[in-house]
Amino acid sequence: MSNPFDDESGRFVVLVNGEAQYSLWPAHLDVPGGWDREGTEGSRQECLERIENVWTDMRPAGLVAAMEAEAG
Repeated sequence: MSNPFDDESGRFVVLVNGEAQYSLWPAHLDVPGGWDREGTEGSRQECLERIENVWTDMRPAGLVAAMEAEAG
């Protein structure tokens, strides 16, 4: 059995969690708990490009908020 995450010809979706972290996910698999579909579905490359464009700050949202509160 091959890894569905490595399937260059497969369909994928972009997921996002409550900490504003993103993930590539095979479209045919159930979305894991704590994650939601972001709205993008396409080829592996299209989804990876979407993640690269929107996930510019790798810090979890909770950390960002805490750092901003501490600085402000």
